Formats: sequence, structure tokens, C-alpha cells
Amino acid sequence: MRETDILIVGAGPVGLTLAIDLGQRGVRCTLIEKKAAPEFLPKMERCNARTMEIFRRMGLSERIRAAGLDASVPMDVYVVLAMNEPPLLRLPYPSVAESLAEIALSTDASQPLEAYQLISQYTLEPLLKSVAERLPSVTVRYGCEFLSLEQDEGGVTARTADAKGAIEHIRAKYLVGCDGGASPVRKQLGIKLRGEGNLLHLRQALYYSETLYDRIPIGRGPGRGRHYHVADGQATFLIMQDSTKHWTLHAVVERDEDMAQQFEKAVGAPIDYTMLYVGQWKQNLLLADHYGTGRVFLAGDAAHLVIPTGGLGMNTGVGDAIDLGWKLAAMLQGWGGPNLLRSYEIERRQVGDRNVGASRYASLGRRKWRSAYRPDIRDATPAGQATRDNLARVADVEQRKTNEMVGAELGYRYVGSPVITDEPGGPEHLFREYHPTTWPGARLPHLWLDSGGPVQDRIGRGYTLLRLGGTGADDGALGKAFRARDVPFATVDIAEQRARDIYGYNLIFVRPDMHVVWRGNQAPEDAAALAAMVTGH
Repeated sequence: MRETDILIVGAGPVGLTLAIDLGQRGVRCTLIEKKAAPEFLPKMERCNARTMEIFRRMGLSERIRAAGLDASVPMDVYVVLAMNEPPLLRLPYPSVAESLAEIALSTDASQPLEAYQLISQYTLEPLLKSVAERLPSVTVRYGCEFLSLEQDEGGVTARTADAKGAIEHIRAKYLVGCDGGASPVRKQLGIKLRGEGNLLHLRQALYYSETLYDRIPIGRGPGRGRHYHVADGQATFLIMQDSTKHWTLHAVVERDEDMAQQFEKAVGAPIDYTMLYVGQWKQNLLLADHYGTGRVFLAGDAAHLVIPTGGLGMNTGVGDAIDLGWKLAAMLQGWGGPNLLRSYEIERRQVGDRNVGASRYASLGRRKWRSAYRPDIRDATPAGQATRDNLARVADVEQRKTNEMVGAELGYRYVGSPVITDEPGGPEHLFREYHPTTWPGARLPHLWLDSGGPVQDRIGRGYTLLRLGGTGADDGALGKAFRARDVPFATVDIAEQRARDIYGYNLIFVRPDMHVVWRGNQAPEDAAALAAMVTGH
């Protein structure tokens, strides 16, 4: 029987992120994946700003940007009849380079530290796999299928099969199911997904074209951009992938072979291309009743399924991984208390619930403007023009809901967590607006320092107390309380008054995932009690 500390089932972006985070903390973990290797399939296409901040802390953001879409490529979104005709609507959005330039000039903490990055899953997965495989404490095994599990007070025993069907058992202290929407791990635990399932049944195809991107604009068609929504009765949606040579099309059609003609109709002009893949998928808005049982946890699509509108699926899963990773490490290192792992479901399930709601909000917006489609939309008549004008007018309001989710990305805050101090009230959770806050439970806002670099880069992998504005508040008791528990702790002094004014307090206390756990103007009255609470005791 093989033994490991953490067994991760599923080597998608979420499982790989968790493995890397654990490996960088020196935790012994094994990652198993049923597939023989990462597949060249069009799934997620975008790491949002919060995910890129997470990857920055893991030392991966520059590598991901180098592998993904070139920073100069426009990110505009269009509603079209076809790509060779004048667009009905253009929604301009900044390229990565433009976003990074805006971030570089920001002084008020309203921007993320990192811009988003368009990168296809088939590009991201091999990159993360190569990183995980180089970590000494991480074992990566493709072609290894999870079959079943049994758990007891001391750990979990998983039954697995290799590509030839040979059965093997793996013993772990904890197991994490990152194994997708059909999660065998979740089913083993008897945990149900609830919500709205099978809202729409579409086909998705992946195409390769050497010339399509270079030909844009085609005739009088729209310029270069990220998404092209075709105003038809089949929900046709064309997406540029990170190479600019690959394109993904979603549409409601009867047969796989219909996707070739659908691509040609969307482009509207003769183009050389190869259709590489066709598959089917269903739109779901589902949330697991629980995020685990005992020593087994769920993360990513195993715990929540959202419609891709808003780009919250994989990114929510990366947030799951980064919340769970340091807590598992704490338990193995002996300083985490029983509330630490209990807090995982409390914190992340509320985010999953909110993001299911955000995806629903965006999806309803898209459905609303698509419902304005009429068969006369191409007619050169006053009625046809009225249809086009009305659809564009509605889309100008409703499509923005999909592409402007900064509040859901950056503004989530953990409420009611047993390892975060409770301040009654708190700012409203908004999908489309981000208002920086240091309210306990919130992500620490990004702020450039006059002395150089961002605050976030000053924060290590343990708990960090920020002393701001030259305060003389004593951190001795807090440091002593953490050292007594062998918990990683550091104090970072930032004398700049501007930082203190923006963050609002003399002392800001953040945990390893950069969420605020406490704030105040004087040292905590009972440092030992605070240290015990935030570490789960």
C-alpha cells in the first residue's frame, strides 16, 4: 500500500494548484488523474485578477502570462450577425497590457495587483503539471483512476486502478476530490448537488485556422476581440483562444457535424480551418450540500457548477484550493486546531453560493438580450432594423453583466468563519463593483508603496501583522502567542501614512491566504485568545 499525507483526486487546474501550494509548503502529497495526460480540449479560458494574484504568490504569474495570450491583443466583445458584417454592438475592454498599465498608475487600492490573463485550459494544465512534478514532496500519477474510499479516525484509504486495471490502495491522512462535476469522490460521500440543472444543452467545438485572426476585420465586420456573440436563434458564441489560431464555438444544433456549418455561418466568409473536436455540455447552476465529510474534502467543480458566463468556474475552484491548502498544511504541521478545517466549508461554500448567483445574474442578462432575436433580424426593412436596434440596445445593458464581474472576483468576504474575528455588519457583497476594504474576512486590497513594490509582496506564507503609519503599537504579546504555538508569524512595518489612511487602521492582521483576520488601532487585549481563535483552537 502506498502512503502519502494528502491524496488529491483530479489533475485539472484546481487539483494542480492545490498540489503546487502543498508542495511549496513541503507537504507530501500525491495527485492522481484518470486521464493518461492533459487533453487538448477547450474548457476554461481565463484566469481572473484574483487568480493571477494567487499565482503571483506561487511564483507562477509571469510564466502563465508568457504561455497565454499576448498582452497586446484587444479584448473587445462584439454582438454580430456574422464576422464579415458590421457589428450590432461593440463593448470595448482593455487588453492585458492596458490593464497592467492602469494598475501601475493606481494609488487608491481600487485595482487588483494583477490583471486577468486569457489562457486556455489546454495551455494552463501542462504548465501547472510541469511545476507540480518538479516539487520534491509531490507525486503526480496520470493514468490512475479513483474507484472508492474508506475513512477512519486516522485517515483515508483510496482504492485505485492503473491503466491496465491493476488495483492499488493509497493511504492518506486527508483526501481532496478535485474531480469535476461528475465527481466520484462526492458520490462516494453521498453529497448531493442542488440547484438548477440542464438549463440549456449546447455543443462545443474547437477549430484551428491559420488565417482567421490575421484577416480580422473581415470586410465590414468587427475588429479583433475576445468574444463574438452571434445574434441568432441558436445561442451561437465564438471565442478566440490563447494562440489566436484556435477558436471555440458554442451553439444549439442537432448533430456534431452541424458545428462545421455553424462555424462557417458565424465567420460569414470562406476560411481555411480544421475542426478538431466536438462535444456536448449542459448549463448548470448547482452547489454541493457540503464541501466534504470527515477527512475528505471537495474543491472546484466537484463542489459547485456554474454557467461560464462571468468566468467564475475555474477561478472559484482556485480560490477553494488556496483556502484549503494552508489549512491542511497547518494540521499536518501540528499547529492547526479543529476549527481550521471546519472553516473551509463555512468560508468557501458561501463563495460558491454567491458565485452561482453571480453566474445566474450574468446568464439571465445574456438570455434577456438573446430573447430579443426575431427571424426578421436580417431583413432590409423597417421591422428588421427595429429588431436589430432593439437587440443591440438590450445587449448594451445585459451583456455587460457577463464581462464586468470585478466585485465577484475581488470583493468576496468570509462571513461567520470561526477563524476570523467577527465585526457586525460589513460592506455589501456586489457582483460588478469592487470597493476595497480591510473588514475581517476580506482579501487584503492591493496597494503600491512609495518605497517600492506592493504591500502584498511584503507578506510571507504565514500570519502577518502589518503595522502602518509609524504606529507605536506593541506586537510583542501577539508574536509571543504565535511562537508559543509554533505558528509562522511575522511583523511588517509600513511607515507610510498613506497606507494607514487607505487601510483605515494602525494594525491589519492577515493570514497565509491574505485574508484579513483582525484589525485594530492598538494591540489586541488578549493576544493569546486571538492566536488561538485564528488558528482554529
